[in-house]
Amino acid sequence: MSTRSIEELWDMHCRHMKHYGFIRLLYGFTHYRSGQSLGDPDDLVILSNHSKEYLDWFIGEEKYKKAPMVLWALANEGVMSWSDITTRYEAGSLTSEEIDIMAQNHALGVRAGYSISFSSVTPRSKGAIALTGGPDTTQAEIDAIWEKHQSEIIALNNVVHLKILSLPRVSPTRSLTQRQLEALHWVGDGKTTADTALLMGLTQATVEKHLRLAREVLSVETTAQAVLKAALQNQLFVVDYGQV
Repeated sequence: MSTRSIEELWDMHCRHMKHYGFIRLLYGFTHYRSGQSLGDPDDLVILSNHSKEYLDWFIGEEKYKKAPMVLWALANEGVMSWSDITTRYEAGSLTSEEIDIMAQNHALGVRAGYSISFSSVTPRSKGAIALTGGPDTTQAEIDAIWEKHQSEIIALNNVVHLKILSLPRVSPTRSLTQRQLEALHWVGDGKTTADTALLMGLTQATVEKHLRLAREVLSVETTAQAVLKAALQNQLFVVDYGQV
């Protein structure tokens, strides 16, 4: 898969899944999970082709934190048919918050689908995707599609998940300048602040300023934490394809 950006990859994946009848997708990943918490919302990787109305409600109002499909993904790895949520509702095991969220999902045409919770690469990481049929598609119809194509659908989604983890990503609210990235790059490569200043052709005070601003942008306390977060976002040590 030769895509070089998350946007290009996501567009291609949405088109592939539409071929199977999954019209709307919602992918999420975090490196900063703690128990049931997914960490700072600004650090989440969220990809979706749902409507703005739906995303403003589900993501913007943080309804995902109490959604039964998300809670299932946090506690499990593998695949879940949303028929399982209906079974839980009929058994009276959904909370009132979960029932309200599912009612609004139905009102917005998000009614039938599957969730895939990916194997975690670290204890604090978690990734999952929700695949949703059209607003008039029944769960029985989605289950029939899944029965026929589940192996290839699971394989495609796992490949895309792993590819997303390898591509550079930048939070809209956590964008580093080239100078900040360069300073973090050299520090991450084991260089001292003095070494970095020499390599960048700057004063040591200016390098320290870039590192301080990088810490502030990434919302961390130490430069080591800033290097780690930038590396987890694949912003460091990135090959410039224009130079190869």
